[in-house]
Amino acid sequence: MDGEAVAKGIDQAHREISVLQYNDENSLSCTINLAFYFAREYYTVIRELPTGKGFADICFIPRKLYADKPAAVIELKWDKDAHGAISQIKEKQYVDALKDYHGNLLLAGINYDKKIKQHTCVIERYHKQ
Repeated sequence: MDGEAVAKGIDQAHREISVLQYNDENSLSCTINLAFYFAREYYTVIRELPTGKGFADICFIPRKLYADKPAAVIELKWDKDAHGAISQIKEKQYVDALKDYHGNLLLAGINYDKKIKQHTCVIERYHKQ
């Protein structure tokens, strides 16, 4: 739930990879995958999960042995706004793609601002209706 710490970790991962061009959402997605590489032990990671009203950029679904961990729906933005990413998750009902998941669920919006060369992250708990 610490968006600032997540953003710092993503900044660090960004500095550690050799990306000739860091100028689009796909580049950001690669950085996110590196930053959360360790999570593959605990999660099934799905990129571009079809949701019916679009595609969730990245979803983390806990493996059966780690069902106590929260699932996460992540929306990436490039030169926009992390809060806007959260709004998009809600407006396009991306969480509906996880309708069979019954544990804790987090929504995360991650943005990269190319002018100041910094990532921002907003995290919210999602409560199913």
